[in-house]
Amino acid sequence: MIFSLRRFFVAVMLCVLTAPGLAAGPAYTITDLGTLGGSGSYGYGVNNNGQVAGESYTTGTTNSHAFLFSGGAAADLGTFGGTSSRAYDINNNGQVVGSAYTTGNATSHAFLWSNGVMTDLGSLDGFSTAYGINDSGQVAGKSFTTSGSNHAFLWSEGVMSDLGTLGGMSSYGFGINNNGQVAGWSDIAGDAAARAFLWQAGVMSDLGTLGGTNSFGYDINDQGFVVGRSNLAGDALTHAFIWNGVSMLDLGSLGNWSSDASGLNNLGQVVGSSGGSAFLWNAGTMLNLNSLIDPSSGWFLMYAEDINDNGQIVGTGFIDGEEHAFLLTPTPVPIPPAVWLFGSGLLGFLGITRWRSKK
Repeated sequence: MIFSLRRFFVAVMLCVLTAPGLAAGPAYTITDLGTLGGSGSYGYGVNNNGQVAGESYTTGTTNSHAFLFSGGAAADLGTFGGTSSRAYDINNNGQVVGSAYTTGNATSHAFLWSNGVMTDLGSLDGFSTAYGINDSGQVAGKSFTTSGSNHAFLWSEGVMSDLGTLGGMSSYGFGINNNGQVAGWSDIAGDAAARAFLWQAGVMSDLGTLGGTNSFGYDINDQGFVVGRSNLAGDALTHAFIWNGVSMLDLGSLGNWSSDASGLNNLGQVVGSSGGSAFLWNAGTMLNLNSLIDPSSGWFLMYAEDINDNGQIVGTGFIDGEEHAFLLTPTPVPIPPAVWLFGSGLLGFLGITRWRSKK
């Protein structure tokens, strides 16, 4: 009897707490990450500490510099002597990766920024860019090669390794998880199409498509799930997908638009963009993030790029006539007094019932 009542209590509370209209305010608060003095900024990666990596225009120029947003302020990470740099990802140790131009802007190289020092990761043969980093400091990206095309790479302990392709000319590595698995996309044999891939233990696997010709992988979590976008049958539209280790699941879109998944966390929540609006996909439902912020904020959220395990989302939106990087933080859902009264009363009843059962 007691066990049944407890189950009843939990079920009722869950129904009440998930009822539409319960939340008294927006689902997220929004933080404007500002700029480095210029007219715009773009947010790309967020770690579990709420630190953000991105790029921003600098004062009086059309050049962008990589930034790290931490402790309420954005810091300029500089360059390798050239005019521009970009930061694409950040791990839970605060290490940042991206690309930066060298002196004279003749080339740009992948970098790893750690504790105030920007390290040149080199290249396979020419330009290189780092797109992802895990908590061990392993880095994934792409680099020009002697073959005259870009190849995905894995940088680990000072060595950059070519991950090859799925038979075509080019490949790109975008995401890397804490198991050293890499996600990205590669041309297939004949270069007739591109396919999302999962690379692990020296083997690059084709993840297929949602029925169309092409697919592209952009991020991977610690469970080995991969997200990206794929053409549908007929190739007229692309839809965001999540590959769950067995098959590719279509995440749909916001209206009759294409969609693109950019990031996911270890809870399986996915973020991206559809029809020019940022989205969150959670437990089978795609939500327009613009409907989850205060409508009087003045923001329009265009791109959601990454999400951490606390549910914080980073991306780029439009505010006061400029594109700015943003950080969304989930707002705790308030519980009305009536629900607390009901719950405490039922708990009290359960307590009395249990006390009587002991006599």
